Amino acid sequence: MFRQDSFTTPTKSNQSGFHTRCILSLITPAVILTALPSFAFQRASGISQKPERSAAAVTVAKSTDALAIVVLGGREGYIDTAGHYVINPQFFSVENFSEGLAVVAPELISKVGEDGHINSEDKYGYIDKTGSFVINPQFENAGPFDANSFSEGLAAVRLGGVWGFIDKTGKFIVNPQFEYASPFTEGLAPVKTAPSLANLTLGAWGYIDKTGRYVIDPQFEVANSFSGGLASVEIGGRYGYIDKNGKVVIKPQFDDAYNFEDDLARVELGGKTGYIDKTGRYIINPQFDLAYNFSEGLSEVKIGDKYGYIDKTGSYVITPQFDVAFSFVEGLAPVKVGNRWGYIDVKGKFVINPQFDYASTFFHGLAAVKVGDRWGYIDKTGKYAINPQFGFGGDFKVDEDK
Repeated sequence: MFRQDSFTTPTKSNQSGFHTRCILSLITPAVILTALPSFAFQRASGISQKPERSAAAVTVAKSTDALAIVVLGGREGYIDTAGHYVINPQFFSVENFSEGLAVVAPELISKVGEDGHINSEDKYGYIDKTGSFVINPQFENAGPFDANSFSEGLAAVRLGGVWGFIDKTGKFIVNPQFEYASPFTEGLAPVKTAPSLANLTLGAWGYIDKTGRYVIDPQFEVANSFSGGLASVEIGGRYGYIDKNGKVVIKPQFDDAYNFEDDLARVELGGKTGYIDKTGRYIINPQFDLAYNFSEGLSEVKIGDKYGYIDKTGSYVITPQFDVAFSFVEGLAPVKVGNRWGYIDVKGKFVINPQFDYASTFFHGLAAVKVGDRWGYIDKTGKYAINPQFGFGGDFKVDEDK
């Protein structure tokens, strides 16, 4: 529910997108809640963070194939839109299904090293939708860069401290050799070479094809996934965009740069966020303290300490007035006023009054909400479709590439 939907490399552009593990058995809850990044923090504490939405990934039609990750008794499993368990809570950690398989870790395995640091040694494998292992747990926890979901038929995994790519039988198609690797999009995957003490060189990012051949040689400080034919890269401490030949098409000039969606990309400059087109021309000048991807024609933006919504001309459709605001999906958006969450329509009118301790975005007609320490699901009238009963409730997702 709180993961970045478009694939990117482990950089500041997508820190909220990574799922790291909760070392519950070895450190105190107070330490856990202050130390955990993003999604693991949310599941452990019930405190949610701003999700990074991808408008391109939004599906509005309700589907009986949609599944949601839930936590019960400290174990994770999947439910359908009727609230029935499809796979009982039994795993330490799970991810959403992608191309028919889901990454899971059956158990938490961790040790305290000689330096006093806690080292996670849990192993990841892949299950099908019956909950059976198709690829047995064998891949390493990589801290914030966990074993990745399948994309375009391959998955990036870590083994022996280095990354490679496997197929759906678990066979390595590209042998482990990279310091980091991100999923394939548009036929290419960003990978990082390891630093070399012998040659006194730092690792660099480049792009490989599905044979493992470099299409764009390692040369970038950061390289993000391709979207709409372009990818943001860091060169000399500034972000710009390259095409699939590695040619710079928008010169490095931004403090940060995000994927293109619907021919627009968010960029940051001087602490403000705006939007550019594929020529690098500003469509909306940098002016917002925070801004997000457009969804259903609108984007939530933050000015000062309040959120509102703009259209693609940069004009306010809903003036900044909310303490937190998420994207519009299926015609509604969750917003926070004071200590309570509710839902507004595209005119800014409350359709479901603020009443929840947390409210997530609607997917397939249902939204996860938190009341007290329990999560349940409501429909668009605000009525409970699945009563609050879970320690955590994720968004309903459909595996589009089965």
